Amino acid sequence: MSDINVIPLVDIMLVLLVIFIITAPLLTHAIKIDLPKTASTANVSEQASVQFAIDTGGRMYWNGEVVTRAQMLVRFAQAAQGNPVPELHLRVDKGARYEVLADVMSEAGRAGLNRIGFVTDPSGRLVNTMPPAVAN
Repeated sequence: MSDINVIPLVDIMLVLLVIFIITAPLLTHAIKIDLPKTASTANVSEQASVQFAIDTGGRMYWNGEVVTRAQMLVRFAQAAQGNPVPELHLRVDKGARYEVLADVMSEAGRAGLNRIGFVTDPSGRLVNTMPPAVAN
């Protein structure tokens, strides 16, 4: 016999289908519970952060102020001495060179700024990544 017998496979599939049809309504059963109502506010603690931006030309901005690489290193060292150590928020232009970003991240880690976050636009629109104070 050279043909594959699919009848047992179809039988098993039909049995499984019937089982799923019977058990599916049981999985959606919910119990109504009256939960207590409370009035509370979120416990928000403002974490110190530094806004650091890199534009397409490789210019770097510390909280909206243009800085050189030497100034960046000094400010990283000063920020790492703070208590608590601030989080570094990186805004990087789409056309910025990766070498500049890698250098900034490396120097930040070397200085002691271990908490680094990338600021992105969740809407997917193309927007200027520079802070409003320096946007041209």
